Amino acid sequence: MDLFDQLRTIADRAAKQADSLATEEATKNALVMPFINALGYNVFDPTEVVPEYTADVGIKRGSCSPMHLEHILRHA
Repeated sequence: MDLFDQLRTIADRAAKQADSLATEEATKNALVMPFINALGYNVFDPTEVVPEYTADVGIKRGSCSPMHLEHILRHA
């Protein structure tokens, strides 16, 4: 399955599950992690994706990002 097909599957699932995604954790598990996985990252490898990464930028110092892609830091 190519990226377009994977994204279409995730979008279809999002439309069907929207009413059930009542929490951040449910949304992350149902949509965010599959999306990051579709982009080719292993969401279970902390050298690729860091959950709850603290991003100290701008006025949002100390705020946590639900997921952080290590690839972005290595190639910035």
